[in-house]
Amino acid sequence: MPFYQKGDVRIHYEEAGSGFPLFIIYGGGLNSRVSYPNGPFDAVAEFKSEYRCISMDLRNANGGQSTGPLDFDDPWNAHTADQLGLLEHLGVDRFLVMGFCIGNPLIWNLMKRAPGRIVASVHAQPSGVDPKLPGFFIRNNLEKWAPGLLASRKDITKEMVERYLARMYGDVDFVLTVTRDFVRNCQTPLLALPDDVPAHPYATCMEMVRLAPNAQVSLYPWKDSKENIALAVRHVRSFLRANRPAGSGDLLTRGQAGVLTTTV
Repeated sequence: MPFYQKGDVRIHYEEAGSGFPLFIIYGGGLNSRVSYPNGPFDAVAEFKSEYRCISMDLRNANGGQSTGPLDFDDPWNAHTADQLGLLEHLGVDRFLVMGFCIGNPLIWNLMKRAPGRIVASVHAQPSGVDPKLPGFFIRNNLEKWAPGLLASRKDITKEMVERYLARMYGDVDFVLTVTRDFVRNCQTPLLALPDDVPAHPYATCMEMVRLAPNAQVSLYPWKDSKENIALAVRHVRSFLRANRPAGSGDLLTRGQAGVLTTTV
């Protein structure tokens, strides 16, 4: 199993396929790992025939093999530094990215920290803030992430976890890591696959799509049947092909990516 290590951070990652790099951030919140067994579809399996697919265990994800300290000063940027460090370790400069769930705020933070390196992004089931549910992400992670971490890491206390989550999720809005002005000024092509659960509010996703000048949105709902999932995957495939750099594969024109597309 391949690992990337920098200081006291050790990141487990996996690669599959070849071609232009596609960085895949799977869902599960802070339990995001190299695979997504409960996800709507297996992105690596779907796209490894066309792309060099790269995924990783988020630092300290339950069930994963990536480890590191809790960064109490800037947790979002710590995760982004892990991701950029891995990509640099693998010799990846520019790349496509697809994120599920927590992948949404992590993609936006990558855009902020590494401007120009993301060629295009796909945001599936994007996490965002529902103003009607203040404190949701703290409560959710105390229930679904903290117990496993505390059981496996005797150097971490409940007080440390609470401090960490308060720093990461205690004062968040919109897409958690960037402002509406940042999204409004982002020229990167973007495709969103909306959801509508507390962690992935539909209204926040649609606000993101309306603000981003080069955004598209796929059909909704799309996870309710195998047929609709297949249509959404087809849309993602067309979008990625349309936006990958010339010379990295059979490039489609943007007009050819219009299957199921709604430009907002």
